[in-house]
This record gives sequence, structure tokens and C-alpha cells, in this order.
Amino acid sequence: MPISQQRLKALADRSDDQIDYSDIPELGDDFFKNARLVQPSHKEQITMRLDAEVLEWFRSQGKGYQTRMNAVLKAYMLTQGKR
Repeated sequence: MPISQQRLKALADRSDDQIDYSDIPELGDDFFKNARLVQPSHKEQITMRLDAEVLEWFRSQGKGYQTRMNAVLKAYMLTQGKR
């Protein structure tokens, strides 16, 4: 769901002490000891023909629609295994 510019400005204008972190668990030393850097995989630019309604639906979801399309395709790929 897209967020309005007015809402973004209201959030940016808040001071840090006005942010409620109560529902976010603190990350202890174990988290950082076991953390690892995950680099995004290489992406390749292609040209692809899609049904207009498919493209419009993804675009209607807002910014990042191409990333979401990639995630859907990747999820499908992972469920199919080696075929």
C-alpha cells in the first residue's frame, strides 16, 4: 500500500523519542555474532512481453513492482526444483 507524501513528512518530522519500539525485540550480541552480509544477486536486464493486465496489476502495487515481479518468478522457480 503506497504511503502519502504528507504521511512521509509527518514521520520524518518526528523526533526519535516519539518512536515506539516496544514491539521490536532488541538484537543481542548473538545476533551480530552470527550475522552475515547478504549481497543481492546479479540482475540481468531483458526485454519481456507480458499481458497488459498483468503488468498493470503489478504497476498498481506501487514503487518496486519490478522487484516484486522478480520475487514471484523466483518463488515459482524454487518450487519447481530441477525440471
